[in-house]
Amino acid sequence: MAGDRLYAKGRVLGYERAKRSQNPNVSLLQVEGVQTTKDAQFYLGKRVAYVYRANKEKNGSKIRVIWGRIARTHGTSGVVKARFRNNLPPKSFGSSIRVMLYPSNI
Repeated sequence: MAGDRLYAKGRVLGYERAKRSQNPNVSLLQVEGVQTTKDAQFYLGKRVAYVYRANKEKNGSKIRVIWGRIARTHGTSGVVKARFRNNLPPKSFGSSIRVMLYPSNI
């Protein structure tokens, strides 16, 4: 049941980049089911969580999170740009992220 999830799934595509340089401060994300810029507008300002497992346990858990926020759209195919508190590591490229459905502007 998809009604149990309070977040939308997405993928990390990589860093914002030009032909010869890349900007690790901004990550490109593809949210599942979003195909157009108009659809992506809904997710602007939403919180994003990159959840991963670490080897060393901290506070009784090996699961850690890097939080971010969706800043703006990128192109016409529904890709969005996001800024994270700590830049995402390159090993996160292609991995899944959680797009929280808050803060709500409805």
